[in-house]
Amino acid sequence: MAYPGRSGPRPAPPPSAPQECAIKAASPPKGAPAGAVTDVAVELHGITKRFPGVVANHDIDITVRRGTVHALVGENGAGKSTLMKILYGMQRPDEGSIAIDGETVELHSPADAISRGVGMVHQHFMLADNFTVLENVVLGAEKLYGIAGKARARIKEISDAYGLGVRPDVLVEDLGVADRQRVEILKVLYRGARTLILDEPTAVLVPQEVDALFDNLRELKSEGLTVLFISHKLGEVLSVADDITVIRRGTTVASVVPSETNPRQLAELMVGSELPSPETRESTVTDTDMLVVDALRLTATDVDGVERAVLDDIDFRIRKGEVLGIAGVEGNGQAELVEAIMGMRDPDAGTITLDGADISHAPTRKRREDGIGYIPEDRHRHGLLLEAPLWENRILGHVTEEPNSRAGLLNPAAARRDTERIVAEYDVRTPGIEVTAASLSGGNQQKLIVGREMSHHPKLLIAAHPTRGWTWAPRRRSGTRSARRAGTAWPCC
Repeated sequence: MAYPGRSGPRPAPPPSAPQECAIKAASPPKGAPAGAVTDVAVELHGITKRFPGVVANHDIDITVRRGTVHALVGENGAGKSTLMKILYGMQRPDEGSIAIDGETVELHSPADAISRGVGMVHQHFMLADNFTVLENVVLGAEKLYGIAGKARARIKEISDAYGLGVRPDVLVEDLGVADRQRVEILKVLYRGARTLILDEPTAVLVPQEVDALFDNLRELKSEGLTVLFISHKLGEVLSVADDITVIRRGTTVASVVPSETNPRQLAELMVGSELPSPETRESTVTDTDMLVVDALRLTATDVDGVERAVLDDIDFRIRKGEVLGIAGVEGNGQAELVEAIMGMRDPDAGTITLDGADISHAPTRKRREDGIGYIPEDRHRHGLLLEAPLWENRILGHVTEEPNSRAGLLNPAAARRDTERIVAEYDVRTPGIEVTAASLSGGNQQKLIVGREMSHHPKLLIAAHPTRGWTWAPRRRSGTRSARRAGTAWPCC
């Protein structure tokens, strides 16, 4: 039925489940002989989705072959995530039709999609922090394996088979971002999905983890499963995808195969114009220290109740105008280091000096007022008020500073004007500043945060995964702005 307007050993498959979780056998396409199976896993035809003031998707056509990795690329706000939410039953299209395994379907909810063998790992995770991994995985699927020993055994079986390394009894709030993503992938596999939607799955993974993920995707593909892969990392797309669809401003503009294109050509298809050449400028690095971290030590109690050193005798310095990169596999102290510099954790020993002043035990607000800007790793948890309008998010973390306040009083009119400036200068795709932050795509949320932090001319900008969810063109514009702001030190994780 069409929507209005358009016509090692792998774990065993899950047992038959109740209606809400069952996977229905695909019906053969019209005209096909009985028992025939289509080689098309998913077909989207004429998909259109409108929101107040914006058309997110317009007349989109995509055909996804069974047993392939199909990549979906496009600029921030191009409509990729909206399209996948439609396929996952989270939103209904205004026009167009969806066919899964050759059968035209209506998806009213994620339960409908799951029953058709479609699962989704979202860019921003759908996990309950105060639940364990096991509780998160079985939530909503209790009738598959129960909630105790059988479920635990199944989780371990899937985790071991796909190299996910998930511990069922750990609280999600104690997991890093990469581990949370593995839990999300395990949730999808636990429900027996045949078509997996992965929205920016490598955004927070280090290269070794990306390689492991891609190996898993290839194994899934070899077993006949289908993967829809949304990414801004075009080199990764070319290395893993069998087919690529490019979306620009809400509509499909090209379908290509990796062997016939390259990252630059894909990027130009995404933005609709030729990419500018990178600017070459003189170094802005000076001889003056902006941030000095000396013998920093931080301990924490792990999930097993054992106190351990998270940071041990950390020393580094950043000079004015310098960009310092901090690299490493997730879970080795990068997040804790950022939190210690921001005042979110109190170090056990050592000193942190900002522009000559000791801030080792200063509160976060004082550090903000002294000139530290902060782009958090997880923008939903630490960077935005999702249900607040954009202009209120522009104020976040800078309530006492101009133009947000005047003579100690909040100045909403000035904050609104400055939000309009940020939206224009940083190309935040939005119908207006009164919409909520939750209504923006992930990349546009990130642009709003970067614009907010750069607007206060920070002495020091702490940027944890600053280009997460960001396409090439905005990355170039942001990098140019940052480089031009001589005197700003930028530690980048």
